[in-house]
Amino acid sequence: MAASVARLLPKVSRDGFHLFPGTYSLVRKEAVFTCKVRWLSDEVKEPPIPDWEKPKNESAELTKARLVYQSRKRGMSENGLILSNFANRFLSTFTEDQLHQYDLLINKPNNDWDIFNWATGNKPTPPEYDNEMMKLLKEFVSNPNMESRIRQPDLQEK
Repeated sequence: MAASVARLLPKVSRDGFHLFPGTYSLVRKEAVFTCKVRWLSDEVKEPPIPDWEKPKNESAELTKARLVYQSRKRGMSENGLILSNFANRFLSTFTEDQLHQYDLLINKPNNDWDIFNWATGNKPTPPEYDNEMMKLLKEFVSNPNMESRIRQPDLQEK
């Protein structure tokens, strides 16, 4: 019986127990303890990420200010460095159409790693994002002048 109980127990590692889905039993001083283990994802479903919508009635000046903020405050620091320096260099020169393209690029994808991988060329860019803004970003990321971009640029006072 000891061999069958040992087979039911979870494997022990240096960090502690690693539980896998199943039923575990433990015999202690003539008592049997049984527990059922399930994956959390079997019961809990994450809510879907809502589709991004552009703010209504936003002036070009307010759009630029929002994009500067959103370029700096990303989900990962690599994109924060890339996009904040990119916005600092080009945002003031963008036309309304280019502002819209950049807005879609940094806000519509749900995953910051997608933006990073497209910009660095690690993954192909989907057709909906393969536009002049992505080409400009890819050129900026390639850094042909070997500029130092190890920190975000200072914010400009108005």
